[in-house]
Amino acid sequence: MAKSVQIYTISTCSDCHQAKRYFKDHQIDFIEYNCEDNLEYAEEVRRLTGMQTVPTIVIDDQVFVGFADHFKEITALLA
Repeated sequence: MAKSVQIYTISTCSDCHQAKRYFKDHQIDFIEYNCEDNLEYAEEVRRLTGMQTVPTIVIDDQVFVGFADHFKEITALLA
């Protein structure tokens, strides 16, 4: 069964771009929430993490702050 993947981003975040490129290259469907376009998304990040850090990646019920720092965990979860 496919995992539910959501990513909270901003346009200037290189880690966000890297995560989205990885998902696309590996044909992993994801929903992107751009925190610059909608401040409610930034509030969701704060509620989820207690911080204002992107990318925030939610896979099913697991929350990851950052992509590179959690690459092994994320890729294992999506394998």
